[in-house]
Amino acid sequence: MTAPKFIRTCSIWRALEVVGDASVLLILESSWIGARRFDEFRARTGLLQTLLSDRLKRLVAADVLEKVLYSQAPPRYEYRMTRKGRDLYWPALMMLRWERRWGAAEGKLRLRLRHRTCGQIFDPVPTCLKCGEEISARDVDWTEGPGVGWMSARYSRRRQQRNAVDDASSLMVDVAQITGDRWASLVLRSIFTGLRRFDEIHRDTAIATNILSERLSWLTARGVIRAHDLGGRRSEYRLTEKGIDYYPVLLMLLRWGDKYYVSPEGPPLLLRHKADGHDLDPAVTCSCCGQPVEAHDVTFEVIEAHAPPALEPIR
Repeated sequence: MTAPKFIRTCSIWRALEVVGDASVLLILESSWIGARRFDEFRARTGLLQTLLSDRLKRLVAADVLEKVLYSQAPPRYEYRMTRKGRDLYWPALMMLRWERRWGAAEGKLRLRLRHRTCGQIFDPVPTCLKCGEEISARDVDWTEGPGVGWMSARYSRRRQQRNAVDDASSLMVDVAQITGDRWASLVLRSIFTGLRRFDEIHRDTAIATNILSERLSWLTARGVIRAHDLGGRRSEYRLTEKGIDYYPVLLMLLRWGDKYYVSPEGPPLLLRHKADGHDLDPAVTCSCCGQPVEAHDVTFEVIEAHAPPALEPIR
């Protein structure tokens, strides 16, 4: 029997155990823009009935969605966001931000966001509330927190669905392929913490070597990382600008994981803003008024091909 491998505790890992699946991200995206019933999710995501049913059950079990009876005869149900699910709003906005900057523009939905607080159409901005500055990966440092420790590297079994969004009418095709591939996101997490060589990333993630090789090649082909020759048959992987700009997605997943999966001792990671070393207090703010944005304070227009825009509140 193979001895279990142990890795550093990580709130990003725990968050990705819930949302690190492309099919799950399609479902959550559909929920944000108004889907509630099974047929609505199926029409919006294009997922097979069995796969959709399985992922909805997982999201209910994780307390991200709740299944609510809306008809007695016959009994029919709809799926609504819980408080825990609504707290994924900031990771979702950072995914949308990355997609707008780096994803392909053709063949996808477009979203226009309006902040009720100031009444303006806005862009979501990753911001440190302590200093009011926009957050860049280059300005953040980290140290081990009180909840640091070791956990078993147990990956829940799931079929790879990275390409589930290829042909979907989705807002976030490219970023969902990265965030929806748990291993790819964990590779990026390692590189962001300064682990750049194959053996370092392998020890940090406990990913099987063949899977790690494939993910590194895939991320390189996507222009997110690049291989840098160190000489003497040695190389390391470095982030491109496209890869560096993915940091706010991981940061908001870290924040969500810290809120819902942190140990009693505290977070495993403490972040410092390098400007003066103050504690990083990450939030997503409105580009117009600078205030933190919440789902209930935002309306949006979904713009689809061959369809007029429809203004809807985010519920």
